[in-house]
Amino acid sequence: MTTKQRLDLIERYIREHKYADLHTLASRCGTSLSTIRRALDTLEARGVLRRHHGGATLIETDERAREYDFIARDQRQAAEKHAIARRIADLVQPGMTVILDGGTSVYAVARLLVTKRLQVITNSLPIAALYADLGSLETIVTGGGIDSRLGVLVGPLCEQSLGQIHADLAILGGAGVTEAGVWNHNALIVATQRRMIAAAERTVFAIDGSKFGRKALALTTPFEPRLTVVTDRAPAPAVAASIRAAKASFEVAPGE
Repeated sequence: MTTKQRLDLIERYIREHKYADLHTLASRCGTSLSTIRRALDTLEARGVLRRHHGGATLIETDERAREYDFIARDQRQAAEKHAIARRIADLVQPGMTVILDGGTSVYAVARLLVTKRLQVITNSLPIAALYADLGSLETIVTGGGIDSRLGVLVGPLCEQSLGQIHADLAILGGAGVTEAGVWNHNALIVATQRRMIAAAERTVFAIDGSKFGRKALALTTPFEPRLTVVTDRAPAPAVAASIRAAKASFEVAPGE
């Protein structure tokens, strides 16, 4: 296969699937991971895709697509996400079984867990790719259909697999927080997160302060005693009062 043929094949695959990991591309092209990395560098320079650890994502051109694009969302509120991620990572102890969902705030946490010996259960393709070659973590990926824009597995098979496991801690993201609880924008993701909450002894939501006061499509969960919100700034008094009344908790992560 020539270099041009390889680039064309990779571009076609990513335009069709929106996301691809290095191992899948290497298998399809019958070549090494280092060759795939160089090809992705070339396509990134042409503006076709964005590189990230473990793979690449198609650059979408319309505004709605950018709202759902994993890498575009990952770059928002980056400093706040890192501060939140550091605090949540401190809560994770070696030997734990931890559920990680597909949000970008949770991906920031995942990057800080790479040196810990854990059992990780995730529906996130980027997190699965991040952990693929690490010997310190045992990674279990749920079944389900692929939402290629968000880079997650969702649907009945995903929910069924989560119904059969138990974890010490679930770390989840959200699109909004009000006095009613935590919201998200996708019905399939909400259904998945509800199963994750049910499977875990405790749940921590990684929520940057821009999400407070915002509703989304569906309420993922009301506040309850096993739930903690970690954020970068204190919520409004009414939201804070609702959290306390439900015997849930919130923590404000220290800044850099």
